[in-house]
Amino acid sequence: MATKFDVIVIGAGPAGYHAAIRSAQLGLNTAIVEKWLGKEGKPAYGGTCLNVGCIPSKALLEASHKYVDTRDHLGDMGIEVKGVKVDIPAVIARKDQVVSNLTSGVAGLLKSNGVTTFEGTAKLHAGREVAFTAHDGSTENLVADNVIVATGSVPVEIPPCPLTDELIVDSTGALDFLTAPKRLGVIGAGIIGLELGSVWSRFGSEVVLLEALEDFLPPADKQVAREAAKQFKKQGMDIRLGTRVTGTDIKGKQVTVTYTDSEGDKSEQFDKVIVAVGRRPYTEELLAADSGVTMDERGFIYVNETCLTDAPGVYAVGDVVRGPMLAHKGMEEGIMVAERIAGQMPLVNYDLVPSVVYTHPEIAWVGMTEQEVKAAGDEYEVGTFPMAASGRAMANNDTVGLVKVIADKATDRILGVHIIGNQASEMIAEAVIAMEFESSAEDLGLTMFAHPTLSEGLHEAALAVSGHAIHIANRKRKK
Repeated sequence: MATKFDVIVIGAGPAGYHAAIRSAQLGLNTAIVEKWLGKEGKPAYGGTCLNVGCIPSKALLEASHKYVDTRDHLGDMGIEVKGVKVDIPAVIARKDQVVSNLTSGVAGLLKSNGVTTFEGTAKLHAGREVAFTAHDGSTENLVADNVIVATGSVPVEIPPCPLTDELIVDSTGALDFLTAPKRLGVIGAGIIGLELGSVWSRFGSEVVLLEALEDFLPPADKQVAREAAKQFKKQGMDIRLGTRVTGTDIKGKQVTVTYTDSEGDKSEQFDKVIVAVGRRPYTEELLAADSGVTMDERGFIYVNETCLTDAPGVYAVGDVVRGPMLAHKGMEEGIMVAERIAGQMPLVNYDLVPSVVYTHPEIAWVGMTEQEVKAAGDEYEVGTFPMAASGRAMANNDTVGLVKVIADKATDRILGVHIIGNQASEMIAEAVIAMEFESSAEDLGLTMFAHPTLSEGLHEAALAVSGHAIHIANRKRKK
């Protein structure tokens, strides 16, 4: 006899635990299945994001930034600090403590909301039946009126770079180095590669990023991407575009990476290599042949605009479905599905999913890039504001970057906002809110921003769309 629930969620990452908690809040009898075991072999909630992704990487990024800022820049503000050192094992230990605090916090939230937890693996069968296997090997059959699949993603592995303990690692392994490698190779100069490369570059590694694409950071606006590449070069990161890795060879504690570029075949030696070429949906042993759920050739589960699969009553959310593999996108999908199961009618606005690169300077954007607007054939106006003209940025001793607002020429409606600079990840939220309410650039220009703040950069960029910026020489760009 199967144990019956209103909702069963498979996976307790950001998408899954949001779906489970919201379902329980709405009065639905909810269960969640999670297989993740932490470093000590104990169940750990929060999925990739909390355990080996968003949270630990940000802990390392913040620690490494504070180290470099203290060592190299506090003197500019009249604060003398001598003999600055970094204790990398202590940094890693603090990162692990932050992760532990948050994963245990998610477990507490599930419990306090009345969600039944199952720790082990799940396999979905026909009729929304879930075969559960606990870590100790015991089994149980569960069934629900609705099942939400939220099994997330795992790093992509590539044949030329097979993972080898401590020498060739994926993004997970790169979070646990106890010393900074003298020479570090990073395969892939996307968001993950740039963030991890930044961490270890700040801690003293000579970092070389090998990127197969000819363009740097193609999802970002080209003007912002150019500025980012310039800043990373100043920081000492060696980013090589158009390089296709063809193989690796390990001799002792050295890794030789062979690759081809426009000049032919080449090779480089590294102490460690990080493979950061993207992520793929995790669906291994998840779906029985009779589940009714279908996937594409890349392993993504087919869903409609409300995340319903081809099987009645079965939904899928987060990294395992189409769209950007971002925790906040999965969170909103999980909440949407829970509310639709309860009879409400929300939708996720996929046009306004913000993206952030947590390097320093941070890079953030939402909506269309200038290249996308131009390709669509729409007439538009652009307003930009350099952070070098920001009073708060000057006071902070951090004036790198710019804010860019793109607006439709006829309606003045904001089409995209792109930011590079300190706190871009926080400032982009203002743009998302404005665009969610279909604001015009004039609306932002008429909005009062506190002074002095970094956010005034967005205000000035919006004013610059119509040539009305106060703190820069106006050079209105007509399109």
